[in-house]
Amino acid sequence: MSVDLEQLVARIAALEDMQAIRQLKARYLRACDLKLVDGVRDAFLPGKVRIAYQNFPVFTDREDFVSIFEQMACQGGVYDIHHATNADISLISDSEARGLWSLNFRTILLSTRSVTRLAVEYEDVYRKRDGRWWIAESVSRVTSCLSEEIGADGASRYILWGEVPAQPADAAA
Repeated sequence: MSVDLEQLVARIAALEDMQAIRQLKARYLRACDLKLVDGVRDAFLPGKVRIAYQNFPVFTDREDFVSIFEQMACQGGVYDIHHATNADISLISDSEARGLWSLNFRTILLSTRSVTRLAVEYEDVYRKRDGRWWIAESVSRVTSCLSEEIGADGASRYILWGEVPAQPADAAA
């Protein structure tokens, strides 16, 4: 079997690009969990982006998204866990890629004594600029939900389970 050196170089570059995208997504999710605002910001392409997470307004500016992230997630008593799996990354060109991810998300809210677990599907678009990959678009859809409240006696009460109905983007604004 003869492999052309140019083909081999292209295949290695593609593997490196896919690994860089996996690392980008991991850094973003870890920054969300650890409330690292600059890390969240740094995952998204400077300038025009599209962030369309189910039941949130559509964001076209990363600073607007980061502002909402700070308001909702960066308070005492809010603990989040983002675990993304099933990465399916497709390189479209040397500077654009698409990714599909499954997310297991959990949030603990001490103020309401509640825990919510979501299964989420992400569709991302990545762009390479100045030698690094950025998230240019991220769209999410919730596929299932389990939410419970923990009473003062320690007993759990399920308050929502199953599919989360989508709201129009402007209804959540």
